[in-house]
Amino acid sequence: MRSSSSELLLDQQEELRKRKIKELAAAKKANKQVGGRSCREQALFYSTSLLAVMAMSAGSSLLFLVPLYVDPAISTLASNFVTEPVTCVTTRREDLTGLANCSWSSCREGCTSDAYHCTHIYVSYNDSEAHNQTDDAVLLVNIKGCGYPPTVLCVNFTEAYGNEGTVFPCYHSRENRTVVLTHYERDEQVAIIIHYFAVPFVITLATSVALCVMHCDCRCHPTTHHKRARRPRIHDLSDGSISIGVDLRHNTSYHSDLVAFRPT
Repeated sequence: MRSSSSELLLDQQEELRKRKIKELAAAKKANKQVGGRSCREQALFYSTSLLAVMAMSAGSSLLFLVPLYVDPAISTLASNFVTEPVTCVTTRREDLTGLANCSWSSCREGCTSDAYHCTHIYVSYNDSEAHNQTDDAVLLVNIKGCGYPPTVLCVNFTEAYGNEGTVFPCYHSRENRTVVLTHYERDEQVAIIIHYFAVPFVITLATSVALCVMHCDCRCHPTTHHKRARRPRIHDLSDGSISIGVDLRHNTSYHSDLVAFRPT
């Protein structure tokens, strides 16, 4: 009897243990299903991350592209250079030192730091449109007179155009005839503005709008017009009206008493 009861007790404990294990496994599976993301949530998460990275990258690139490329291109177009080159001749070259003498330079590597050494190159040319001679025009590598390697190499520029008597084709500005460039293409400047400003700006704007639509409620809710409750009419309770009402009631009661006690 004792052995059978102990075996029965062990069987009950084993069954209870198996039941607990099944319950724990079911609870763990349910928690995993609840904590996991659906396909829609995963797509929303990854698309949001991608759009946010694109918006930040395009917006940050504008901070560097605008001063380095877009601003010089806009200034070049605003100067209205001639499209057909004229013949320039180098008249003189000056190598100067000091901040007071280097307010500008024909070519300078780097546009943010102050220049202590600079080179001034002056040229003369015959204006085909105005049919006159322009002397002591300033020769610049670009509209800003500065740039960064490998696009701008001032050593090569000075050696090519800095020797007196050098003849080369150049482009002068219609707005300021004393400004001359060695290279100018209008389509190139327009392409710089499109590629370095318009494209990043459109990407930043489009991704920002997409993020707003995905995570903000942009629906237009109709405005409900609440009817104004009418105020109840308040009778005039001034002293005059009260006194008139009291007098009328008094007179009415007085006349009724007279009628009641009038002798027949």
